[in-house]
Amino acid sequence: MIRVLFVCLGNICRSPLAEAVFRHKVQQLHLDHQIEADSAGTGGWHIGNPPHQGTRKILKQNQISFEGIVARQVSSKDLEDFDYIIAMDASNIENLKKVTK
Repeated sequence: MIRVLFVCLGNICRSPLAEAVFRHKVQQLHLDHQIEADSAGTGGWHIGNPPHQGTRKILKQNQISFEGIVARQVSSKDLEDFDYIIAMDASNIENLKKVTK
């Protein structure tokens, strides 16, 4: 199983949007038994919350499910468990480097 993690600051806008779209594409290609996606935030302000209202609106407009996506904070274990970690911007990369320390 290939595991992909999308990371942004709060895990309610960009990374859950990327996770949902990526999952949708993986399912369309019938690769969901080979590729798994998740998302997390470098900050913990929104832990347990669903994606932002604007994110949900975009996903609904495009008929993409966001079922089961709730905000969580990235952990050092994630850095070990995921094959690919995709940060949404340069500051997220810098924050991810701090998780490894």
